[in-house]
Amino acid sequence: MMRLNKYLASCGIASRRGCDELIKQGKISVNGKKVVDLATQVNDDDAVFYNGQLVQPAQKNIYIMLHKPKGYVTTMSDDLGRKTVADLIDTKERVFPIGRLDYESEGLLLFTNDGELANKLTHPKHEIGKTYVCRISGKIKPQDVKAIRNGVVLEDGHKTKPALAKVVAGNEHTTRIELTIFEGKNREIRRIFATLGYEVEFLKRVAIGQLRLGRLERGKTRSLTIPEINYLKTL
Repeated sequence: MMRLNKYLASCGIASRRGCDELIKQGKISVNGKKVVDLATQVNDDDAVFYNGQLVQPAQKNIYIMLHKPKGYVTTMSDDLGRKTVADLIDTKERVFPIGRLDYESEGLLLFTNDGELANKLTHPKHEIGKTYVCRISGKIKPQDVKAIRNGVVLEDGHKTKPALAKVVAGNEHTTRIELTIFEGKNREIRRIFATLGYEVEFLKRVAIGQLRLGRLERGKTRSLTIPEINYLKTL
């Protein structure tokens, strides 16, 4: 027997936490009956459906890197008809994005059907560093760089975890800064700078841990190498 969320993750639907949300939304049925109980157990004899489509564990794990352009939603489908990252992924296997990049941001985004790895990379307790290059309006003050390094209290009262921050270049009008954050709050970097009084003009994720985007062009994908896959599994 296996918990339903783990079974769904092995089918390449989403991470286990993402599958929990699908279960709560009533999108999963087992043997013809809708299931909303997160403690549900299934086995190989059960017929599991997602949005009315039978799903089965993936036979082969897929790992893909995308250089997401701005103007794409990080989801595999969108009810509003917006462009999604699914439009840029060319594979017959069912995959899903690991984590998110907001609509206006670009950069490194990973896709897989390996639900266990996705769960590990996105779970807050693992604190995996994600590095971004950011251009903001104005010349950043030294005390604001220090604040980012120590943690910033956002508009909702949440204090961000200490981040790495390095000013790369700048003048009186703009500042280019490299940030490594260790939590994945929604639009965290944009909210940090808004709290400090700056506007984010450009935001690009360039690395997850030591896995780097490199020279991959916007809108292009590549399969991860064996060493890269093994590295992610050790995080």
